[in-house]
Amino acid sequence: MRPFRLGLTGSIGMGKSTTAGFFAEAGVPVWDADAAVHRLYARGGALVAPVAALCPAAVADGAVDRAALRGWISADPAALARLEAVVHPAVAEDRAAFVAAAASDIVVLDIPLLFETGHESEMDATLLVTAPPALQRARVLSRGTMTEAQFEAILARQLPDREKRARATHIIETLGLEAARAGVLALVAYIREHADA
Repeated sequence: MRPFRLGLTGSIGMGKSTTAGFFAEAGVPVWDADAAVHRLYARGGALVAPVAALCPAAVADGAVDRAALRGWISADPAALARLEAVVHPAVAEDRAAFVAAAASDIVVLDIPLLFETGHESEMDATLLVTAPPALQRARVLSRGTMTEAQFEAILARQLPDREKRARATHIIETLGLEAARAGVLALVAYIREHADA
């Protein structure tokens, strides 16, 4: 019997990675879309040859050079669609293999753009992690890894939080670690109880 698929999402700075970690702590296997792409882009990864065929300059030392890839995408308006046409099927295959191999009654599928890409239709339920905008901004900018303009550009590519709230099956507010952890444990218990009903 296949496991219950919980799609996990949340905008940048909302605490999605931390929440995914709480599921892993609770013994629930977590598949991470970003980690899958990194793995597929690494030396020997399934996407190295297809990316090289699209843009030879984006592959160096047998792995995809993400900086070169970004340069190609910014220089060629058609590049992103061409790249997505090879990346999305490979990532979907990786996700399906993870679900098929999982020895668990529940799996979490961590997909940052879950609603934007329409993947919620493949889930049994969705979980949005969220926090107030001021807290989100403070978290992101305190990392020191991006400017305010870069943060705003990322937000512009994501659905507004209020729209995600309206579409999500479950919501966890990540105001504090212990409350978020408790929310994860309560949701796991709820899913198990509901699935057995």
